[in-house]
Amino acid sequence: MKNLIITAALLSCASVMPAAADTFVANRGVRVLPVNDFVYEVVPGRSGGTWEYWCAGAQYARRVLGANWTDRYYVVRGRDVSVTTGRRSSVQFSLHPEQAGVPPKTGWLSLGFRPGESLSVQQGYGYCVQAPAL
Repeated sequence: MKNLIITAALLSCASVMPAAADTFVANRGVRVLPVNDFVYEVVPGRSGGTWEYWCAGAQYARRVLGANWTDRYYVVRGRDVSVTTGRRSSVQFSLHPEQAGVPPKTGWLSLGFRPGESLSVQQGYGYCVQAPAL
């Protein structure tokens, strides 16, 4: 009976592990998690500055999804409560805005996180350059 309880406990813990394995950790510990086949969510450890979201989104697109430097990634949902972790602040992105249900916006200026706004992966990596500590 004791072995059965231990086995059941181990199996229940093992069923939780795959979600943690899907987590990508970007600069400064910012987590990125898949929401579905087309959307991923950037979840900083604290409120997060604009550059942290764009940087982590670019890193995930390049390293996990295999995006090219010139590929664009799009805001699917602006700052809101995370659907993957429940944290207060997250932004959702996609390499495929049409499949995610968001029409891409035209133009080069991005002011915040409005659905459809985008950067190239290379532009997003530009946000990863950290200012030297004073």
